[in-house]
Amino acid sequence: MNRLASFPAEAPRRGRGRLQLLLILAIVLLPMLLASAMYRFGFWVPDSRNYDGVLVADGRDRAALGVSAAATHRWELLVTAPDGCAQSCRQLVYLARQIHIGLARDAARAGHALASAGSLDAAYEAQLRAEYPQLARYPLDPAAYRSNGELPAGAQLWIVDPHGNLVLRYGSEANGKAILEDLRHLLKSSQIG
Repeated sequence: MNRLASFPAEAPRRGRGRLQLLLILAIVLLPMLLASAMYRFGFWVPDSRNYDGVLVADGRDRAALGVSAAATHRWELLVTAPDGCAQSCRQLVYLARQIHIGLARDAARAGHALASAGSLDAAYEAQLRAEYPQLARYPLDPAAYRSNGELPAGAQLWIVDPHGNLVLRYGSEANGKAILEDLRHLLKSSQIG
């Protein structure tokens, strides 16, 4: 008889325990389900952004641009010149060097590079050797570069992560301070490179 008398007292405790378990599961699972639904259906996504360039979020790497280069294990400011290095390209090469210098204590975590399709004129080649001793040089395959139909023509500046993935792209009219801030933000939030 004692067993029957104690059974009704245990039932509310068991019900309360189940309710607590369901609440804990809801607290854990609902935010994940909400975030997945927001990503999948695109609702409540903010229109603002905190970077200046064009985000490249499709997993492409330097090889997709026709740039054949070994991994540097550092962040890189890569200037691509599929049509030769004209004035806009030279301006981006200069800007990449200035941004690299502007990194100050984080400069060892990054580098700057030029990938050009053709050979440069002798005067500019000599200027690069004299004034840009840390500039890495890569060959660029113009056919592979142009196979990316959405890319604008002309020289572009890319931020490349230490694994060789393309992160952000800037045109020749890019603002150097904005690029520097983008790169500083990436370096601050990154544990690699």
